[in-house]
Amino acid sequence: MAQTLLAHAGPGDLPPPFTWLRLFTQWTLDPLVAIVVLIVAAAYVSGVVMLQRRGDAWPIGRTVAFVGVGIGSVVVATQSALATYDTVLVSVHMVQHMVLTMVAPVFLALGAPVTLALRTLPDAPRRALLRVLHSRLAKVLSFPVVTGAIFVVNPWVLYFTPLYEASLRNPLIHELQHGHFLLIGCLFFWPLLGIDPVPGRVDYPIRLVAIFLTLPFHAFLGITIMGQGTLLARDWYAELDRGWPPGPWHDQEWAGGILWASGDLIGLLIFIVLFFQWLRSSRREAEREDRRLDRLDELRAAAGKRVGTIGHTPLAQSGASISNTPVSSVPVSRPHGPAPHQQSEGR
Repeated sequence: MAQTLLAHAGPGDLPPPFTWLRLFTQWTLDPLVAIVVLIVAAAYVSGVVMLQRRGDAWPIGRTVAFVGVGIGSVVVATQSALATYDTVLVSVHMVQHMVLTMVAPVFLALGAPVTLALRTLPDAPRRALLRVLHSRLAKVLSFPVVTGAIFVVNPWVLYFTPLYEASLRNPLIHELQHGHFLLIGCLFFWPLLGIDPVPGRVDYPIRLVAIFLTLPFHAFLGITIMGQGTLLARDWYAELDRGWPPGPWHDQEWAGGILWASGDLIGLLIFIVLFFQWLRSSRREAEREDRRLDRLDELRAAAGKRVGTIGHTPLAQSGASISNTPVSSVPVSRPHGPAPHQQSEGR
């Protein structure tokens, strides 16, 4: 029943021989994942529609990134030929792994779903989301050192422990593994690339360093798998007993090469995206600083005009009024007491 509900090829249920044409035509249906993906995409689109109805703008690029590329990558990884052959060929599984870990999370982050939720959710769910974002657990799980370590160690634990073969034999573990790939990628890339108000965001130089430091680990893991003296999940692939190429050793060598090449390529692309984000952020900061200085100059100029008005204009007006007043109309103050001649007579 689990194998029916969850797309999972096993012994006695092998797909047709793998060809490049079947990579585009041999799609499958994973009902559980399809339902979850549709719910997430519908929730995002409904949020965008809600914003537009009340007159608020939402960049079309974010919608394309989240729904078109992010959700689309998850669909390709779990419903296409990648899902049809992911338990049959380790090389295909490796492509699926990279899509779920390094492609889908990047574009999901660029879609800013947390920002969209904060702008559209009712008060109670919005406060609950804010509590989650500000919780200690969220801060720990999004701390770059923690997420970077999990991101690097995760594939080593998967491929060099019995966990990998267990995921091939058990459909439920296999699906949980897909969700785990996606979650680990989101935890790592969301603070680095996303524009959401999530904890763990650091300055751009540190983001670039974090991406740069993770690149060698994928290459090293790929080289290790290529040179491995034993087959990964050897008993499982022996039970499949597929009689079509590639052979098990060639398949594993291709898997290591895919991990090596795609990890470096995707990491380099993300590095470039981060660099241009940094440039754009610096330009915006410079524009804000220029506007602030312009406002200060305007305030100083206005203050100078007021001081000039108070210090010069009233005095000039009073001087003009005095000069135009007749002498006879100007009151003369007299000293108190008797006149001088009265004082002399008294003596």
